[in-house]
Amino acid sequence: MAGSLEILRLGVVPYAEAWDVQRRLRAEVAAGERSDALILLEHPHVYTLGRRGSEDDILADAGALKDLGVEIRHTDRGGEVTYHGPGQLVGYPIVNLRRLGGGPLKYVRALERALTEALAQFGISGESEGRPTGVWVADRKIASIGVKVGGGVTTHGFALNVCPDLSYFDHIVACGIPEARATSMTRELARPIQIEEVTPAITQTLSDALGMKVSKVPAVIPAKAGIQGRGNGAIPSPSKGEG
Repeated sequence: MAGSLEILRLGVVPYAEAWDVQRRLRAEVAAGERSDALILLEHPHVYTLGRRGSEDDILADAGALKDLGVEIRHTDRGGEVTYHGPGQLVGYPIVNLRRLGGGPLKYVRALERALTEALAQFGISGESEGRPTGVWVADRKIASIGVKVGGGVTTHGFALNVCPDLSYFDHIVACGIPEARATSMTRELARPIQIEEVTPAITQTLSDALGMKVSKVPAVIPAKAGIQGRGNGAIPSPSKGEG
């Protein structure tokens, strides 16, 4: 085993707050002050644009965005525009690749493998080989991946469509692929699937794919309560001036 993976479940967290938590954890992991971590959460409705993202790929105007209750955030991850929202399991692994071994491409392939293996536990056949980054079910995208590696430590990660409102994808050119269609576990299985059902599978398959052991799986931690860290103590909720 390469090391331990701490699982942090944060519930529903606004995008800017979660991004701030990622940066704080990344600094601690890079400094060797805590073990690698996997943040699992959901976001309120948000369209995020990666480094190659263009606002032209957001098809809704300002009025429609207000009616949809969705915000826009520019990020430093790879990729283009995607959607995050309730019913989507978002994972942000904060992993020291220098300690783990292997570069960004190997890491992305590990994420794809973990997602595919988790889906298989529910009888869904996901594919990544020969496809744009992410996981697909036939011609339908069920999971997106966009990462950043800075100083050898990862931020951002993956988003698995468990039971989101897929109509939000109709208002963007997701991942810059006009013909791409989104799907979800609920749609593919034709029955309701909840985030809580999927979390244990993702925890298992991702730790296996990274060659790590899970150090602990705490209960859901409200983001406002902060995250107990090692070395620097608690990570408080971000102030309004950060983000």
